[in-house]
Amino acid sequence: MISPESRRIVSRRTRPAKSPLSQEAIVSTALELLSREGMAGLSLRKVAAALDTGPASLYVYVADLNELHVLVLDRVLGEVELPPEQAGDWRNRLKALLRSYFGVLLARPGLAQVALSTIPSGPNMMALTEALLSLLAEGGVDLRRAAWAIDLLLLQTAAVAAEQDNRRSQDESELARVAEAVHSVSAEQHPNIHALGDELVSGKGDRHDWALDVLINGVLSTPRP
Repeated sequence: MISPESRRIVSRRTRPAKSPLSQEAIVSTALELLSREGMAGLSLRKVAAALDTGPASLYVYVADLNELHVLVLDRVLGEVELPPEQAGDWRNRLKALLRSYFGVLLARPGLAQVALSTIPSGPNMMALTEALLSLLAEGGVDLRRAAWAIDLLLLQTAAVAAEQDNRRSQDESELARVAEAVHSVSAEQHPNIHALGDELVSGKGDRHDWALDVLINGVLSTPRP
């Protein structure tokens, strides 16, 4: 007679059971890879490998790499701090909102590049868009003009974040080389560069704040065609 002990089946699987695949799990894994590897980690192949599955299985939940970018970016936009209503000058609150957006993009390597090449349409992007439109309307900007203005403001902020993100991979000698090139030009051949050498490489963080003022002032004074 066969004893119950001899009938016991021993699993040969050495790995723990995989978690159920879902869009949320895919986006979370993509964000982890982005944080560690930058844009190089944000591929369907790498996301699938991290989830212990094949790339084809991801297509049930995301249409393609572009949709994954859209989902990843919208997830992160939930970290942007939306300003409280009627709490101070509208311009200061608008700039604070854009600085928060800037900080969120810069917090993960490669995310600013995603923002420059992706048009998110999820709930967090809608909340950010609504907040921007409300602040511009509070400042007296015609809403049709404001609808175009938010594109300028978000693109400029993402571009500065992408530039600073790229500089993280450069050492100080690279930036020193640029400064040296600017300061070594001939006064006869390039008189303006020679005279403004210090100004051309000055500013750092102040430049973004100044650029926002330039854009906001332009939006206030430039009618939409």
